Amino acid sequence: MMEIFTYDFMQNAMIAGILVSFCAGIVGSLIVVNRMVFLAGGIAHSSYGGIGMALYLGIPIFLGAGIFAALSALLIAWLTIEHRERIDSFIGLIWAVGMAIGVLFTDITPGYHSDLMSYLFGSILAVSKSDLYAMALLLAVILLLVHRYYREILAVSYDSQYASLRGIPSRLVYTMLLLGAAMTVVVSIKVVGLILVIALMTIPTYIAERVTRSLYSMMIVSGILAAIFTLCGLLASYIFDLTSGASIILVSATGLMVYFVVSAIYRRILYSTEE
Repeated sequence: MMEIFTYDFMQNAMIAGILVSFCAGIVGSLIVVNRMVFLAGGIAHSSYGGIGMALYLGIPIFLGAGIFAALSALLIAWLTIEHRERIDSFIGLIWAVGMAIGVLFTDITPGYHSDLMSYLFGSILAVSKSDLYAMALLLAVILLLVHRYYREILAVSYDSQYASLRGIPSRLVYTMLLLGAAMTVVVSIKVVGLILVIALMTIPTYIAERVTRSLYSMMIVSGILAAIFTLCGLLASYIFDLTSGASIILVSATGLMVYFVVSAIYRRILYSTEE
């Protein structure tokens, strides 16, 4: 059992899981408190267009998906600010068009691409050193921005109108959050894939939101929970020869169910004690 930790690919996978988990935990907390989960989902699925274009042009997947996801985030930010009443329609359109672009570019790319499923559902065991550098760089940037603009983010998250009246550039902060979600989606491709990344960004955050009392502690707890779920899912996928992304999300869902059960038992005991 312990010999699996001596393999280079397993070590890379565990490091990648921890790095991406904290990215997802921090950014996931921010998109949840700002009620942007649906927007992040639109960005995640539309970025498949960047994967298809990257395959066709022969450029790195991270680069193609990153550019496409960033452009999608900027477009969504502009649409949600200027045309908020039609946001559902716009997100659905961007979601579908991005996926369609990816499929069409994949169709016209010569050769057979057997690794396409890994982009949709993750292939954490295939993480390379260059992928780790990209993940570490993103986590460093996220930590730096959150540390530098924590008060502004906190103000916009709880009352954007009041924040604007106080001179805080709420639109800029809002756009920055969407860009952070876009980049987190991109680095999560190898870990859980585009289809499942939103679950990794929301399940640990849901639990953390209910056991913490501040945004700062919520981000920390969410990152820790995401890392635990990711590592447990990674081990389960290796032992039982399962898809890594799906295993990680099912472990996360199991953790959520355990939280519900423990929380219900705790409330019942507390209620009985009060009587």
